[in-house]
Amino acid sequence: MTDTWVALEAGADPARRRRALRGAYESFAAAGRVERPVRAVVADSWRRSARARVSRDGTAHVELSDDALAAYRDSHPLARVMPLFRELMGAYAMDGRHLLAVCDAHGRLLWVEGHATPRGQAARMNFVPGARWAEAATGTNAPGTALALDHPVQVFAAEHFQRPVHPWTCAAAPVHDPGTGQLLGAVDVTGGDRLAHPHSLAFVGAVARAAESQLALLAPPPAAGAVQLSALGRDTALLVADGRKWRLSRRHSEILTLLAQRPDGISGDELLVELYEDEAVTPVTLRAELYRLRGLLGPGLLRSRPYRLADPVDTDSAGVARLLASGAVASAMNAYAGPLLPRSQAPAVVRLRRRLADQLRAALIERGDPGLLADWAYSPWGEDDLPVWRALVTALPARQRSSALARVHELDSWQRS
Repeated sequence: MTDTWVALEAGADPARRRRALRGAYESFAAAGRVERPVRAVVADSWRRSARARVSRDGTAHVELSDDALAAYRDSHPLARVMPLFRELMGAYAMDGRHLLAVCDAHGRLLWVEGHATPRGQAARMNFVPGARWAEAATGTNAPGTALALDHPVQVFAAEHFQRPVHPWTCAAAPVHDPGTGQLLGAVDVTGGDRLAHPHSLAFVGAVARAAESQLALLAPPPAAGAVQLSALGRDTALLVADGRKWRLSRRHSEILTLLAQRPDGISGDELLVELYEDEAVTPVTLRAELYRLRGLLGPGLLRSRPYRLADPVDTDSAGVARLLASGAVASAMNAYAGPLLPRSQAPAVVRLRRRLADQLRAALIERGDPGLLADWAYSPWGEDDLPVWRALVTALPARQRSSALARVHELDSWQRS
C-alpha cells in the first residue's frame, strides 16, 4: 500500500483484511506485539491508546446532552458550515447508509446525521452527539486520530482500538480556522465495508477543505490596522496584519510575543535578558534578529528606542486571559489551543506560558465541570497533570470513573517513585 492514511487500497478484499486485522489486534492486546497487516499510523495510535489506558471493551462517554449540547454546538464555529456539510455529504450518507459526523477539537461529537438504521446501531456504542471520541478517551478511531495527528485518516474494522467499533469503517479530516490555522474539529463519514476505499478518504478531505474555504468567506473582514498574533499551541507564531499573513521563525515569534505584552516598549538590554537563556549572547545577535524581523514586516510595525510595536497587537493568549478574567471559563478553554510557544525556552515566554496555563487549570478545577476537565486531561499538555485528573475523578459520575481513576493511580505512582 502506497498511502499509509488509507485503510484499504482499491481492489483489496475487505473480508480477508478484516480477518487478518482481527488476528493482529488480538496479538497486540495479548502481548503488545504489532503484526502485519497493521499500518504504522494505526500501530502508533494503538500504542498511544494503550498508554492512555483506554478500555478495549468500553464505549465513549456522553458528556453533553439536551440544552447544554444545543447551546454549545450553536455557538461553535463549525455550526456555520453545517449546511455545507449536509449539502456535500447528506445524500451520500443517506444513499449509502452511512453517517455524517462532526466533532470539536477535543473529539466531542456535535452532530451525527444520516440513515436511521446505522444511527440506531451506532448509538449502541455511544457514537452520538455529546460523546467524546478523542483518541486518548476512546482509542484509535478516525475523528479522534485525525485530530491527534492533524491529518485525514481512514480506520477500518479491527484497526479501531475498542472492540465494539470493529464492525465499522470511518474516514475523517481535520478542519481549521482559515485565519489563524487553529484546529476547530473534524468531519467524518462512518459506515460499513463499502467505505473501505481510498475514495472515501479523498472525499472527506475535500469536504474539509471546502469547509475551510467557506469559513474564510463567512469571516468578517479585519478592522483597518488590526494586527493579530496566534501563538497558542504552535511552535512558531502566525501574524496577520492588513490582510497579509506571516509565519514567523521561532525567535521572531518570541520577540513579537514579548513586545505585544509591552506596549510601552522595552530596552535592548531588557529584551536580551528576556529572550536568551545564555548570558553569553551579545546585543549584536539581538540587533541582527530585529533587523531581519523589520525587513520581513516592513518598517511600519517595529520601532526602536525603546523597542515596541507601532500598533496594538491582539494575541490569542491575551484573548484567553480576558475570558478568564470575565469568568467565561468554558469559552477560555475552547479558545486555548495549547501552551504558548511550547518549545520556546526564552525566559519571559516560559513565564507567560506557565502563568496562563496555571490560571486556566486553576479555573477548571474550581469550576469542576467534567467536560471541561476532560478537555484538559485528555489533551497532550494535560495527560500527566495529576491535580486535573484527580478533579476529573471527583467530577465524573461513579460509573464513568474507572479509566480516569486508573490514570490517577498511575500518575501518583510515578510521582512517588
